Amino acid sequence: MAQADFSYDVARDPAGEPASIAVFADRPAMRGQIAEDLVGAGFRAADGGPITDLLEGPVRVLGDVVLIDCPSVDAQTLAALSRLDMRVARSGSQLIVSTSFDALDDVFAAMDQSDPQFLVNPTRADRIVAAGRVIARVSNSRVREMTEEDRLTLLRLSQQVDAIASRLEGLSDTPLKPQGSGQVSAGDFTAKQTARDTSNRTDAALGDSNPTPLHTARPPLPDPRLVRQIIANRQTRARFFDAELFADPAWDMLLDLTAAHAEHRRVSVTSLCIAAGVPATTALRWVRQMVDSGIFVRIADSTDKRRAFVALSEGSADGMASYFAAIDAPLNLAA
Repeated sequence: MAQADFSYDVARDPAGEPASIAVFADRPAMRGQIAEDLVGAGFRAADGGPITDLLEGPVRVLGDVVLIDCPSVDAQTLAALSRLDMRVARSGSQLIVSTSFDALDDVFAAMDQSDPQFLVNPTRADRIVAAGRVIARVSNSRVREMTEEDRLTLLRLSQQVDAIASRLEGLSDTPLKPQGSGQVSAGDFTAKQTARDTSNRTDAALGDSNPTPLHTARPPLPDPRLVRQIIANRQTRARFFDAELFADPAWDMLLDLTAAHAEHRRVSVTSLCIAAGVPATTALRWVRQMVDSGIFVRIADSTDKRRAFVALSEGSADGMASYFAAIDAPLNLAA
């Protein structure tokens, strides 16, 4: 029987040359394994080494792709990652960061300029696929990090967020009927929050001799208990149906950030990945796409530079507030 041929086509950079990839990992055996796998996939090995070389060693010429393996981090590792992040952002190389769930928040905070692709506890195949994705992105290949269906979904979501905010501004002025005993009504919360917002704006105006024109008030965000109940209801479906039938990480993350916004609570990237209900690597791709689209914003921790958080953009907060105001409006059954 003839032996099956599992060889790969050579990975090419935008100029058509074999793409080079540098691997940095503190574990020599892991560094060798990753490099061997990538060479077998058609990449050309570039000069790599321990992660500390990025901080203490000579300045190296980066490859088309730089892959970092850092399942755990310390102060020296974070300094090396920050330095690499700035170099990659200036050089045009593509960066892949393989890490663990425990180290994810620290690594995410250190890499804020180079738009890396994050992998969480990846398999050997995951690393090869990730390298192919970033080369495809550079060369404008038809291959994309997300399917066209995912991209269309994200585009529609972004458009809907903008449309909700602009078309439903007046709904918060309509009194909403309270729900039954024991339930949280977005309408109940709306009236109280609107009163507080009005009071705050009035106080600010009285304290300013030259007040600026007031921004049009948006509907307030719903009571976070209502949003948390919606999230819990969505998760309950997994008890009766395959959870993959309802996988919707973008919406699940929007709901989680909406509740957190109303609670005045910051959300770490790890927490947001858990809320997405999909594998962490998939969730991180969605986070990046939604940050790039302006639906989410990345916020650095002013007191600890090793941490960063994700939050709703102002436009998304407007959209979610208007959305909840719309769905809580009295049902109109008139023909």
